[in-house]
Amino acid sequence: MFARVKPLDAILATAEKKSLHRSLGAFQLTMLGVGAVIGTGIFVLTAEAAQKAGPGMMLSFIIAGVVCAVAALCYAEMSSMVPVSGSAYTYSYAVMGELMAWMVGWALVLEYAVAAGAVAVGWSGYFVGLLRQFFGLELSHALTAGPIDGGLFNMPAFIISLFVTWLLVIGTRESAFVNAILVTIKIAALTLFVVLALPVMNSHNFEPFAPLGFGGVSAAAASIFFAYVGFDAVSTAAEETKNPQRNMPIGLIGSLTICTIFYLLVAAGVIGSVGAQPLLDANGVGISPGTKELTAACAAQAHEVVVCSKEALAWTLREIGWTQIGNLVGLAAGLALPSVILMMMFGQTRIFFVMSRDGLLPERLSKVHPKYHTPHVVTIITGVFVAFFAALFPVGALADISNSGTLFAFAMVAVAVMVLRKTDPNRVRPFRTPAVAVVAPLAIVGCAYLFFSLSLYTLELFFGWAIVGLFVYFLYSRHHSHVGRGIVEVHEDDPETPPQPVPPLPGVHTPGGSDA
Repeated sequence: MFARVKPLDAILATAEKKSLHRSLGAFQLTMLGVGAVIGTGIFVLTAEAAQKAGPGMMLSFIIAGVVCAVAALCYAEMSSMVPVSGSAYTYSYAVMGELMAWMVGWALVLEYAVAAGAVAVGWSGYFVGLLRQFFGLELSHALTAGPIDGGLFNMPAFIISLFVTWLLVIGTRESAFVNAILVTIKIAALTLFVVLALPVMNSHNFEPFAPLGFGGVSAAAASIFFAYVGFDAVSTAAEETKNPQRNMPIGLIGSLTICTIFYLLVAAGVIGSVGAQPLLDANGVGISPGTKELTAACAAQAHEVVVCSKEALAWTLREIGWTQIGNLVGLAAGLALPSVILMMMFGQTRIFFVMSRDGLLPERLSKVHPKYHTPHVVTIITGVFVAFFAALFPVGALADISNSGTLFAFAMVAVAVMVLRKTDPNRVRPFRTPAVAVVAPLAIVGCAYLFFSLSLYTLELFFGWAIVGLFVYFLYSRHHSHVGRGIVEVHEDDPETPPQPVPPLPGVHTPGGSDA
C-alpha cells in the first residue's frame, strides 16, 4: 500500500508539457495571495470568533497566520518540484504512496465541499439581512437556519448551492477579469469598514481581553484558519515565478502579513466599536456557537450583540450609525460570496475527477457531458451534498470541519517535504523551503495544534469521515487502482479536468488556490 506511488518522473513529464513562462515577481505574487486569501472568512466568522475568544480573537488571527506561513513554505517546495494541479493529493501520491494519497484526497473533500457549504451559509446570513434592510422582508428563522442552530432548513443556502451546481454543469466559469473585480469589491468593502469603525473605538471594549482564557483563543484560531485558506494560490504559482528562491518567500510571507494586518484592523474595528464579549451560560461558561442554546441566549438579550449577528460587519456599521454603508457592505458580500462557492466546488470536482481517473473512485464519476464538456456526474453529486451541508449545519461547524481536512492535508505536505529531502535529495527543486529542519516540523506541530484545538464534535466527525474513507479504500479503491494494476497515468492536466479553485489574475495563468 505505501509502496504504491505514482511515479514522480511521470508527473514531471506531464508538467514539462505546459512550459509556462516565468513572469511573476514578488509584488505580483503578494497581490495574488492577498486577492486569494481576503474574503469569506472575515465576512462570516467574525461573530463565531468573538463568541469563542472575545477580544482575544485578535491574537487568534496572528496564531493562524503564523501556522499558515510555515505551512505555505513547505507547500511551495512541493508545488515548485511537482508543478501539476493535483494539489496535496498528487504530492502525497508521489512521495508517501497510495494509501496516504487516498486519505489526503478524502480529507480534501472536507476542505472544498464542506467549505463551499460554509460559504453558502455565510451568504445566506447576508442575503437575509439585505432582504430585511432593502425590502422589509423578515424570513422565518426556521427557514434560514439548520436544526443545530434552532431552525429547520436553511433554504437560501440550499438554493444558492444548487444554483452554483447548475452553473458548473453548463460550463459557466468566471473570467479572470470578473474575479479581479470581485476581489476588488471585497477589499474595498473591508477597507471602508476599517475607515469607519476604527475612529469610534472605545478601549473599554477590549476588557477583559481573553474572557474564556487561552483555550478560547486557541479554539478561535482553529476556526479563523478558514479565513486564510487560499494562500496556496501563491505556492502553486511557483512554476511561473522569476527567481522563486527569492520571490516565493516574499510573496507568501508578504501576502500573509498584509492579510493578517487587515484582519487585525477589521477585528479591532468590531471589538472597539460595538464590543465582542461572548455570551455565557448560568455557570459562567461560554456557550458553543451555532447551537440552540446560543440562539436562545441571543433572543433573551435586550439589545442585539455582535456574537448573535450572521452578518457581523454590516451589522456593526449599522450599529455605529452608518446604516446605508452597512447595507453596501452587506451587498458586497452578497455579490462576492457566490463566486467563492463556485471556486470551492471547482476545487472539489477537480480532486474527485483526478481520483476517479486514477481508479480510486468509480470511473463513471469522471464522465464528461457530451454537450457542455464538463464532468457533470461528479459535479451534480458534489453539488447535492454541498446543498444539504449548507441547509442543515451552522457556518461555524462547517468551517471547523473544513479546517480539519485542510490542516491534515497541509501537515501531510510538510511530512512529504521532509521525506523527499531524505529519499531524493538530488531532485531539482526550483524553490527550497528555507531551514527545512525547523520550518517543516513547525508546520506539522502548528497544524496539529490548530487541529486539536477544534471542538470535540468536529474531531469526532473528522475521524468518523476518515474511518469511512478507509472502508471505501479497502473495499473498492485498492482493488481498482490503476497504479496497483501497473497502469502509469497522470491525469491532473487532462484537457477536460475541472479548473482550479481560483482563476488567474488578468493576463496571469496560475494553477491553484482557494478563496476562503
